[in-house]
Amino acid sequence: MTDIFVNALTILATLGSGLVAGIFFAFSAFLMTALGRIGPDQGISAMQSINIAVLNPWFFGVFFGTALGSIALAIFGVLDWGTPGSAYLVTGSLLYLIGCIMVTIVFNVPLNNALAAVEPDSNEGSEMWTRYLSTWTAWNHVRTAASFAAAATFIMAIR
Repeated sequence: MTDIFVNALTILATLGSGLVAGIFFAFSAFLMTALGRIGPDQGISAMQSINIAVLNPWFFGVFFGTALGSIALAIFGVLDWGTPGSAYLVTGSLLYLIGCIMVTIVFNVPLNNALAAVEPDSNEGSEMWTRYLSTWTAWNHVRTAASFAAAATFIMAIR
């Protein structure tokens, strides 16, 4: 019974981390570039709207549901250490929890909160937007790579 549960949870974590990687990839690959090409006031307004719209049950379910699954898989991996796939479970879980969740909480969310506090058409907003684009996107690259690597690692655990 435990093997079936762990396998099912690993499949869900694979899908969740892959979906999150895809969302972040879209921002890294073209969304932030597109927002950077329009005026700072429009870019800020658009990103402020995105940062509100993302706070929904669908995104939270995938984002934090995958985190909860990763915690459980890390525990199973440690408890069954030495069995085939256990190291992949722990590694995939750590990649997602540290590279995705922790980076989001420590870096991207504070940047989003700072952006939410500025007026889009102000000088402060324009100056912040330039820093925001480069810093937020750099940390988003980290989240993208970590989520993708977590998905690949979970696949290895299933294999």
